[in-house]
Amino acid sequence: MNLVEAFRAEDAAVAVVGAGGKKTTMYALADRLDRAVVTAAVRIPIFDQHVARVAVTESPLDELAAADPGDFPLGLVPERESEERYYGYDATGVDDIVAAHDGPVLIKSDGARMRDFKAPKDTEPQIPSKTDVVVPIASAHAVGEPLDEAMVHRPELVAQLAADAGLDVAVGDEITPELVATVLASDDGGLKRVPEGATVIPLVNKVDDADDESVARAVADAFFDRLDERRDAGAEVPEVPHLVLGHLAAGDVVDVVEA
Repeated sequence: MNLVEAFRAEDAAVAVVGAGGKKTTMYALADRLDRAVVTAAVRIPIFDQHVARVAVTESPLDELAAADPGDFPLGLVPERESEERYYGYDATGVDDIVAAHDGPVLIKSDGARMRDFKAPKDTEPQIPSKTDVVVPIASAHAVGEPLDEAMVHRPELVAQLAADAGLDVAVGDEITPELVATVLASDDGGLKRVPEGATVIPLVNKVDDADDESVARAVADAFFDRLDERRDAGAEVPEVPHLVLGHLAAGDVVDVVEA
């Protein structure tokens, strides 16, 4: 399965959340999709080198209407915050872009400060309502590392989410495949604010070698076990057809683990 097939991204609005490869995933997809738009509902680092053109505009629909074929992949952002970052549109503004565009839209929907694992705060993620596919991401490299700020964005929230799910985890403990899977499978983690009708396709990224692949498969198995537990308890969960093991720095799908 190629990258576009794995994330069902053809002509879709795809929102990436979590940590450990959101931007890399977006840019790899943009490079393989026809007429892709890259945008954000949160701040995003400068990404001009990853697209044909970035339009900094409060009128993105006008830019879309005037775009030539050579402008794609097209970046759309409302304002430059600094030398390092652009602001993003609000979720409603991104919905307008999705409705107006006759091609795929790739949306950064939360931040992680370059960490490999995270749990979202109260105001995250910012997923537009017209999103077709949500991709919650975690890095295989987080497993085996301490649950601390060097590797994890908001480790205290990860620990709280884990405790709510019945795991005995504290800040500073070793990150296990079960912990990563629990966060990815939680309504307060990887499944938070998934729009009604959207498909969820989790990604365990940075599967760079055989050891990483073994870790990622353990995360995948624990993730689907968690989903089954939630369904058995009567919880409603979104459609999750499979989980992707990826080496997105190279644009590669290592494998797809079916539900």
